Amino acid sequence: MENLICLTETEVDTFLPNGRLEKTKSLLKQSRQVCPSSFTSDAEWIELLRECNPEVLVAAWKTPSLPENLSEIAPALKYVCYLPGSIRHLVPRSAIEEGLIVTSWGSSVRRTISECALLLALSCMRRVRYWTEQMHFDGGWKTPETQTQSLFERRVGLHGLGLISQKLVDLLKPFTNEISAYSPSVPDSIYQDLGVSRSETLEDLFSTNDVVIELAALTPKTELMITEELLRMIPQGGAFVNVGRGAVVDEAALARVAKDRLDLQIGLDVYGIEPLPLDSPFRGMDNVMLLPHLGGPTTDRRRDAGDHGLENLRRFLANEDLIDPYDLGMYDRAS
Repeated sequence: MENLICLTETEVDTFLPNGRLEKTKSLLKQSRQVCPSSFTSDAEWIELLRECNPEVLVAAWKTPSLPENLSEIAPALKYVCYLPGSIRHLVPRSAIEEGLIVTSWGSSVRRTISECALLLALSCMRRVRYWTEQMHFDGGWKTPETQTQSLFERRVGLHGLGLISQKLVDLLKPFTNEISAYSPSVPDSIYQDLGVSRSETLEDLFSTNDVVIELAALTPKTELMITEELLRMIPQGGAFVNVGRGAVVDEAALARVAKDRLDLQIGLDVYGIEPLPLDSPFRGMDNVMLLPHLGGPTTDRRRDAGDHGLENLRRFLANEDLIDPYDLGMYDRAS
């Protein structure tokens, strides 16, 4: 039995820099490091799994998918330490059903995603999308009639009050104390600890906040939950930011609202279809700020995910509870 570390050079350099790879190997004791680009076929990867029959696999984006008959190919495999986010392309659901333990970057990315949400909110308030193009390409400059806005003392509403939103509250506090959230399953004690008001309905959240930030998890219940009616409720001069999941929003409706309401600023980092299609109506809109799903972690902070993975690896080998291991519910919600 030989544990496997299957990462590209770039993945090693960003997730496991400055001695982290060496620490990983030290924890695993017997391990083999391979580069995914060395495989010329799926058969080679499956043969390596069969040959090594690892107890632990350390993996990332470029690691080839695990086979459906994983328990037959590598029966000793108990734990996949996946350094990035969603595991759907790597681990078949059947493996989770059969007891395979899997972790990903989990809560380690919440501060960078929160930072991205704050960036988009500030960019919307200052109309950065519009002025960037005006200044670079159209010789634009402000006039006495130019309207600007600040995030200070704005009412901010959060759809979802999970770990990322809770971190975002900390970043918003220097700007405003008027923060509310709609997240029915979150207990009152968390709202109270954060100093956040509870919105009883989405209609209340959208109609009473200047900036609405979308951070709800994608589930069958939340898919397309954000409708045209809700989006049109955002007050004059407001903003809508999505750093959660694109499919929570009716994007066709959002495009219509953006076209009709030039006073409404929109900041997007996630989309129902990614990469964003070239013919997307969002491209070219003066009031829509776009990022290509850069929320978190940034390249320089992938080491945070590496540290998270190392801690889970240590815990697994010490037979301790892991941080945020996948269950079937988490697997099904992942995109």
